[in-house]
Amino acid sequence: MRFDDLFDDLESQLEAELGAERRDLEAEEERFRVGRLELRDRIAAAPRQLDLTLRGGARLRLRRMALGRDWLNGLVIEDAPAETGALVPLHAIATVALDADGAAGSLRAAGGSDLQARLSFAFALRDLARRRVPVILEGSMPLAGTIDRVGRDHLDLAEHEPGQPPRLGTVRSWRIVPFRAFDWVRLP
Repeated sequence: MRFDDLFDDLESQLEAELGAERRDLEAEEERFRVGRLELRDRIAAAPRQLDLTLRGGARLRLRRMALGRDWLNGLVIEDAPAETGALVPLHAIATVALDADGAAGSLRAAGGSDLQARLSFAFALRDLARRRVPVILEGSMPLAGTIDRVGRDHLDLAEHEPGQPPRLGTVRSWRIVPFRAFDWVRLP
């Protein structure tokens, strides 16, 4: 009987050690997985309603509609007319405020369109230029106009009053604007 108790005790100790080793290995694998996550991955898995603080200090609350390789777009929820769109380069995001569930959820793997994940910020801006959509480049010095051309890291903006078409008589000037010069693109 005493040997049975001894073997039972040894067996439970071995099971406890193997369980602790397995938990340590799983925790290390999770730390490694989280260490490979990028901001884009976290935003893709986060709730669709985002509360962003941009590098210039502005707060932008929006409902995410699409997420590209280095940008996101959505509808502004506060401090803007209804249906105001926003195109935000990820490099302009200083923080993303989430509650505990949102923060935990943002660590999960998120599915999504492979094509959309490959589209760059410049590509999204080229689409706006092609469609001649009036924009406001929001940041420390807001600029209103229509995007004329888009390079790899900059755009040409035909500057005119909001609501005016980009015609020869309404365009005040053309500006070359680096992407880093603005925090987000307002789509009125």
